[in-house]
Amino acid sequence: MSIRIAHSQWRLRPPASLSRTQQRWLMRAGALTTGLRALGALNLRVINEFSDGLSQDEASCLQLPTASPVWVREVVMSIDGTDCVVARSLTPLRASHGVWQGMRRLRSRPLADILYHERSIVRSAFQVARVNRSIPLHRTAINISKRSVSEREGSGNFFARRSVFWRNGYPLLVAECFLPAFWLKTAQAVC
Repeated sequence: MSIRIAHSQWRLRPPASLSRTQQRWLMRAGALTTGLRALGALNLRVINEFSDGLSQDEASCLQLPTASPVWVREVVMSIDGTDCVVARSLTPLRASHGVWQGMRRLRSRPLADILYHERSIVRSAFQVARVNRSIPLHRTAINISKRSVSEREGSGNFFARRSVFWRNGYPLLVAECFLPAFWLKTAQAVC
């Protein structure tokens, strides 16, 4: 199933100005956690889980009315103790008690544990954006990044990707924001 891009900041391809490494990670297929584990010891911690209303940005992506009730899960993934990626997943509240109920029971396990083991789950194409205030991950990325890197390392320069997983007609939106510390980590891994 395809998704409509209603906000101009979301694109189907990363900006050409980004490095090849950044472009590759933003478009990397499969479970992100698998790639992160290749860089070091991965730890996932849940920041928050709650019911909320869909933001305008997320509503347009899912083609649902703004403020529709959803279940939200926000996590931070660290590599070797450094916070590197912030992720936000959400699904309609009704689906969180039905076809996507597994997301409520994950605790500190990655979402990939329920996404890549069933053939009936279909993933949309990625969308990529520079994260700004209109994107719900912005505030969380800023707060987590302040703990990880100094201002001079570009704590306001975030890029994210998102895609929608579909199961039995119900969407699960997953947005993953790569923090500046992640790009420092990948640069060290290449050296």
